[in-house]
Amino acid sequence: MDNIPEGSAISDDPIDSILWTHILVQAVAWGILFPTGMVLGIIRSRWHVPVQTTGSILALIGYFLGHKHKGRQFAPNAHAKFVPTLMFTLLAQVVMGIYLKLHIERGIHGKIRKVVVKAHGWVGKLMPVVSWVQFVLGGIASMGFCRADHTGQCLAHFIMGSAFIAYGILLTILLLVGQFWLRRSGRSQEFFDSLVIAAWGCVNTFTEHRWGSAWVGNDLQHTTMGIIWWCAGLVGIWLSRTRDGRPKRNLIPGIVILLTGWGMSAHPQHLPISSMVHAVFGYTLMAAGLARIIEISFVLKDRSTLSADGTDPNSFQYLTPFLLFASGFLFMGATEEQMQLLADAHVTHVSYVFILYSLAFLLFLFVNMLIHLYAVHAWGQDTKRDAETPRANGVPNGHARADRRVRDAEEFELEGLITDDEDAVPIEDKERQPLTSLS
Repeated sequence: MDNIPEGSAISDDPIDSILWTHILVQAVAWGILFPTGMVLGIIRSRWHVPVQTTGSILALIGYFLGHKHKGRQFAPNAHAKFVPTLMFTLLAQVVMGIYLKLHIERGIHGKIRKVVVKAHGWVGKLMPVVSWVQFVLGGIASMGFCRADHTGQCLAHFIMGSAFIAYGILLTILLLVGQFWLRRSGRSQEFFDSLVIAAWGCVNTFTEHRWGSAWVGNDLQHTTMGIIWWCAGLVGIWLSRTRDGRPKRNLIPGIVILLTGWGMSAHPQHLPISSMVHAVFGYTLMAAGLARIIEISFVLKDRSTLSADGTDPNSFQYLTPFLLFASGFLFMGATEEQMQLLADAHVTHVSYVFILYSLAFLLFLFVNMLIHLYAVHAWGQDTKRDAETPRANGVPNGHARADRRVRDAEEFELEGLITDDEDAVPIEDKERQPLTSLS
């Protein structure tokens, strides 16, 4: 830290090749291999262990590279402080995985194994979340951002942007493989959306302004945005059921997203490039809300899905999740320090927006690939037997196939990350028996 100027968080030295290698190795391990291995574990693939083992080795190499680099120096930061938590999570996964591989089931180990299976599954699904947090903290640390007076707005941008991306991921999962879960829950998707909107609005109402002090900057706009969120969220919860208690679609979440985008598009900023980036962010969010309204009203016409089994979504339905991905990246990339850096480098907002949209496309692609990997292995056998499916009036019997999909969705429940029998035949190789009626 001897080269770090007074009042700065990083030195003026460039990032050396060792640190770039650290970034690349950790991105491959935590960003690609571990999420892929998680899905392979859910579908009980024999490739789960090799992929996770490779990821663990790369993560360990990356850990040591991060402590051996030269060049740029860094003051104490959250990225470095979060490393022990991340590595402890990885170590716990490795230990639990080895224990499960030993297949010790006699005596008390039979009960312990059940607990370890569930813990291994939940921690495995938590790892993409903690990996994302560490990636964000790493980007912040590399530039020395989010300190002193910039901390508050920086946290707001990265937390809210990540929330938009997480919302887009959840919508994509529900769109492609989550319809049976919604059906079993007895709730419409808007019930859960509105519940989160109301809760988030309550948080924003009481945290965006320090009550008892003077109103400064954009405090009033942020606080009123929180108020409209919890007000609208309560309406969305109320409208999510019919009089007889059946799930009912509604447009409230889409309206909230649209209004939030409109508010953010007119958000006053200090720099011209910041105003332009915030405007594009607002327009993108408005487009997401409008697309959601059109989808429910005119594409689905208040139905949950277009097909009986929910596996053939309309191409328009992909628009809202992607726009949420793009909105998240735009908001995360619009902090005060980032905008000042771009202004000093004379980078236009158009070029910057294109870069952020490219990142959104790549993450959207990766999420779709993971969901496809799960869906193909979980439900692949049904697709092959469509020709043998009972037909009604010349059309495949959607109800019979839907029932079979429900059974498959239950079989591939998320907690089944690790098989209980190592010698069992892989799921993808089993022939499911056709449905037969009781005589």
